[in-house]
Amino acid sequence: MDRSKIESYTIGGAELVKAYFGLSHAHLHAKPADGSWTLHQIAIHMMDSDLIGSDRLKRIACMENPLLCGYDETAFCLLPGTDQLDAFVACEMFEKNRMMTATILRALPDSAFLRTGIHTESGKTTLEHMLEKYIEHLRHHLVFIGKKRRQLETASSSAPVPTSDRV
Repeated sequence: MDRSKIESYTIGGAELVKAYFGLSHAHLHAKPADGSWTLHQIAIHMMDSDLIGSDRLKRIACMENPLLCGYDETAFCLLPGTDQLDAFVACEMFEKNRMMTATILRALPDSAFLRTGIHTESGKTTLEHMLEKYIEHLRHHLVFIGKKRRQLETASSSAPVPTSDRV
């Protein structure tokens, strides 16, 4: 097991917080012309996904072939009240959750990363593979977050720039 993966996983929390730094309420809720998720929806999705991911990682670490249930990320994103959640708090929760989960992962022996669970949609998986999946999931979304920020900055250059709700 390459233990640097645990550090990549952990550092991802700060990367998400940094990606959202300074965004205004208007930026967070701006609806992309292509119909994709808003930056707010992505932040909430990342929090949801990582809380579920932490549960999955710990289940594999301590249970014999646990069942790992899939979920409908779009349905989660559309739950009533989700639009009222604070995207910045979601990013902070993501970061803290990764720090807490990483503490457990660091304490596991290398052999634990070969343990398996059964995902309801993708089948048998190892703890190491799930860890890699959550590292890649964040990387995937950071690309889109960066793209959406650049689009907003370009659009804002021709219009008054909203002031930031957060510092």
